[in-house]
Amino acid sequence: TDHTMTSPSPPPLLHHHQCATARLLSWSTWHCPTWLLWMLWAWLGTAWAHQHSHPHSIKIPGDITLGGLFPVHAKGPSGLPCGEIKKEKGIHRMEAMLYALDQINSDPDLLPNITLGARILDTCSRDTYALEQSLTFVQALIQKDTSDIRCSNGEQPIIRKPERVVGVIGASASSVSIMVANVLRLFEIPQISYASTAPELSDNNRYDFFSRVVPPDSYQAQAMVDIVKALGWNYVSTLASEGNYGESGVDAFVQISREAGGLCIAQSMKIPRDPKPGEFDKLIKRLMETPNARGVIIFANEDDIKQVLEAARRANLTGHFKFVGSDSWGAKSSPILDHEDVAEGAVTILPKRASIEGFDQYFTSRSLENNRRNIWFAEFWEDDFRCKLTRPGIKLDPEKKKCTGNERISRDSPYEQEGKVQFVIDAVYAMAHALHNMHQDLCPGAIGVCDKMDPVEGRLLLSYIRSVNFNGSAGTGVLFNENGDAPGRYDIFQYQMTNTSNPGYRVIGQWTNNLRLNVEEMQWSGGDRQIPDSVCSFPCRPGERKKMVKGVPCCWHCELCDGYQYQADEFTCEMCPFDMRPMPNRTACRPTPIIKLEWHSPWAIIPVFLAILGIVATLSVVITFIRFNDTPIVRAAGRELSYVLLTGIFLIYLITFLMIAEPGAVVCAFRRLLLGLGMCITYSAMLTKTNRIYRIFEQGKKSVTPPKFISPTSQLVITFILISIQVVGVFIWFGVVPPHTIVDYEEQRPPNPELARGILKCDMSDLSLICCLSYSIVLMVTCTVYAVKSRGVPETFNEAKPIGFTMYTTCIIWLAFVPIFFGTAQSTEKMFIQTTTLTVSMSLSASVSLGMLYIPKVYVIIFHPEQNVQKRKRSFKAVVQAATMSTRLSQKSNSDKQNGETKLEPDRMQ
Repeated sequence: TDHTMTSPSPPPLLHHHQCATARLLSWSTWHCPTWLLWMLWAWLGTAWAHQHSHPHSIKIPGDITLGGLFPVHAKGPSGLPCGEIKKEKGIHRMEAMLYALDQINSDPDLLPNITLGARILDTCSRDTYALEQSLTFVQALIQKDTSDIRCSNGEQPIIRKPERVVGVIGASASSVSIMVANVLRLFEIPQISYASTAPELSDNNRYDFFSRVVPPDSYQAQAMVDIVKALGWNYVSTLASEGNYGESGVDAFVQISREAGGLCIAQSMKIPRDPKPGEFDKLIKRLMETPNARGVIIFANEDDIKQVLEAARRANLTGHFKFVGSDSWGAKSSPILDHEDVAEGAVTILPKRASIEGFDQYFTSRSLENNRRNIWFAEFWEDDFRCKLTRPGIKLDPEKKKCTGNERISRDSPYEQEGKVQFVIDAVYAMAHALHNMHQDLCPGAIGVCDKMDPVEGRLLLSYIRSVNFNGSAGTGVLFNENGDAPGRYDIFQYQMTNTSNPGYRVIGQWTNNLRLNVEEMQWSGGDRQIPDSVCSFPCRPGERKKMVKGVPCCWHCELCDGYQYQADEFTCEMCPFDMRPMPNRTACRPTPIIKLEWHSPWAIIPVFLAILGIVATLSVVITFIRFNDTPIVRAAGRELSYVLLTGIFLIYLITFLMIAEPGAVVCAFRRLLLGLGMCITYSAMLTKTNRIYRIFEQGKKSVTPPKFISPTSQLVITFILISIQVVGVFIWFGVVPPHTIVDYEEQRPPNPELARGILKCDMSDLSLICCLSYSIVLMVTCTVYAVKSRGVPETFNEAKPIGFTMYTTCIIWLAFVPIFFGTAQSTEKMFIQTTTLTVSMSLSASVSLGMLYIPKVYVIIFHPEQNVQKRKRSFKAVVQAATMSTRLSQKSNSDKQNGETKLEPDRMQ
């Protein structure tokens, strides 16, 4: 296919501004507002004037002409529209369109007998410049009234009629496509982009004539959100190049992440269109304000990506940030050149593609001789082979070698097919298939273009474009949805340097409406297989609840569930039931261990030892008394009351075993019964004895008649009446509150729940225990009072003084018992201390009674039997008289001692 370089500028005789100003635009079909008419008028004039000085476009003749927009050159420095040539994004993609046209035109089954031509323009990677260039496509749709235009010689100007463009392939950058789409839709010229992915281009109301063979960034953003979640990240920052692509991509990512939930944006920053020196260092510094957000989502152009990596290296943050790059990063080597270590581990995304072998063969075979239709190919040749072509009038740069023309692509220069080549070919084929289907419907059987397709109606062609469905150059389906978007199909790459013979991008997964990611194939800085963290707050440990940071749902503080709380859910701590305590990790409650006083406990060993000694001693006394039951000492001691008293002492010792035994209904019943009964029996007998003695000697002072109720039988009756009061009280207690066991969880509930214990005990509170003993204490105090009153009675005749000493000592013991018993209320071992104190006090009081009243008698009976003989029996009157005289003598003796005299009086009673 031959080519021509054309310029739509007027002949030299006509001044540019005169012709541009003289053009009057008239609309034949479309009715547009006046302001738009004047705007297009101004634009068109500017564009024509500009193209006269820069006649850079490729014209491929054909029956039907397609437009093409490619970023052949980079954005120029200030004041210049175009900069250096872009080999991959520019030349590769543009040659892909030429290749596709060649393939279609040589295909007998696709558009037979119809040749596709092209008008290809350079956008110079700038949206405003691209808009000026794209006005070339609408020139043929504007009828021009040139009747009033005259050249300097008075003749009418010769203005070449521009070719009619039925559809446009392009553009590359989203910002350029948006700018161009706004004009093309006015003239109903369909447009298919091969690289523009901005989500806003999916708006079918604003960009109704725009379609694309690449998925929009909203799909890409969804894929990136899925990747971030698959990596377990929930706190990331975003970086976007200023412009439609970067900003809309980040906006889509933020919107999708907000809808999905569980993902928070730490910082969202924009890279200015013309960054000032130090701008990227400031961006890195701001990113470090949230150091936990190591994941950085980046929608930026190649230059900005390179600058970000360079700034990260300057800040000595190599390996800190983990980038997730959009398709603008893709699998390109240029953005990471010389910064591979900073980019290591970066996860990037690229629309699913395949390398087109046919294009590789086509492109590597291009040379200066066989590719003259590409007016920029010579410039590409110089840049690719780093040489200089000789041109007439241009001096050769001595620093650069001269191009021979025999160089070959891929042989003498590195070559790798640019990633969007496949999509350029698919875009051209989509247009061709739409035209083919349209031709079959409108021109059945016709050879060439029929009248119904001359001109091609744009809106009708758009409907055919949206209906195409064919296998593209890579074997994947090419089709469009109602918004003109292609389905989302992405390859996911990771840049890896370690543990690989060939450092570079490695495919680690793919996304087609859902993510398939091979996490086991991923590796990070230094070859680490462990996925780095990018979270605001690390998960709370078991037993800790989350206290959310207001306004940031991914950030929280962890608070330990303390005391007896457990973690009910991730946000709440609740108290365990009263009979339970939290697990060691505080994730649930467990039953509190139940304890009781064990026999082997030190708190039990001492009371049991004392009780055993006491029981042995008591039984020894009883046996001795039974053995010598009729001897004078036993009879003088009052056999009947002595056996009752010894029974009480035995029961006092016995209660120790009931207090230590495992609580149960029977044990608790006997505790209630015997706890006060033993003391009641003992002190009832003692009270009866002291009362008898007191009454005898008080009666003797008045008369020689003995008092009533001093016989043994009377004494027993009095004793049992006193005892019955205690027994009746206990049985009333049984009826009101039946004996049972309880588990006390409050007594041993220290701040540390690991030490918490439930204590199995009888249902006897401290108050009920004191009430149970209170009657015995009354008897004890009353007995003490009588012992005091009977202190003057000679010990030769009675037991008043031993009983008195017994009661004094017993009172001292029980006075010591009260503060010990109630002073341990706050102790964690309260029950053990109180039980031990109670049993020891009772054993001591029993031992005092036994020791004072009966041990001396047993000693005499066993070791001095000669004293255990019947003495002269005296009458009650003689006894009382002797006692009275003894009392008087004692009082007189005390009086004499006070006067300093001591006289010896004979014992008249002997």
